Amino acid sequence: MRRAYADVPAGQIHYVEEGEGKPVLLLHQSPRSWTEFREVLPLLGRTHRAIAMDTLGYGASSAPLPPAGGPPGESVEAYADGVVQLFDALGIERAALVGHHTGGVIAVEVAAVHPDRVEKIVLSCTPLVDAEGRTQRPRVDHAEVHEDGDHLLELWRARQPYYPPGRPDLLEAFIVDALTAGTRRHEGHAAVARYAMETRLPRLRCPVMAVGAPGDVAYRDLPRWAAAVPGIRIEEIKGGMVPLPDHLPEEFTDVVRDFLDAA
Repeated sequence: MRRAYADVPAGQIHYVEEGEGKPVLLLHQSPRSWTEFREVLPLLGRTHRAIAMDTLGYGASSAPLPPAGGPPGESVEAYADGVVQLFDALGIERAALVGHHTGGVIAVEVAAVHPDRVEKIVLSCTPLVDAEGRTQRPRVDHAEVHEDGDHLLELWRARQPYYPPGRPDLLEAFIVDALTAGTRRHEGHAAVARYAMETRLPRLRCPVMAVGAPGDVAYRDLPRWAAAVPGIRIEEIKGGMVPLPDHLPEEFTDVVRDFLDAA
């Protein structure tokens, strides 16, 4: 795997890539980083140019720029602009997008606003954030910092029910990324909760696949995706939970590659 930084108007975007062929950009959930796809990259890289980026504000990427003329804040639109900036920096005219949770929401925004740059999109465990969806958005990854470190246990226990037993390494990976994000670790969730996805879905022009995992909190939205996007492909990965790409990388990659390679 090759790790690098791309200089972009927002600062620098950290990304990791492997393989050659048609480009596929992998977009992580909040507050994770590219490491969510550490096991997927070499698998998908056998047939594609697989790229995993750190979303602006997460991992090792710069924070998103505040909106012009407005108060500082983070938004799905700003995250999506970072995707397009990375495309431009790498000379990528058109690519497929694979987004998990927040990453899927970002993929919707990129595909809706820049349809000429997106080949296909995969929405993995992605919430459908319309008027109904916004009323169901819980506060996620909020924990006041305590000198004795109790906030680490609070973050761990809040996610533990949605992670597979016997895999503390997956929760450790989450904790590392949450600590790296610091006080902004919940900002991605807040940005998603403010996003008006219903204004974007009618603008999608590329093929779309929604992937659900029964142990994931967004699984309830899978039937809603089927109703909201005409022609959408629906897939389910049995045994999947919130950390789907790093929990079941082979199953995840197989489903993604089958969709990307379909005519």
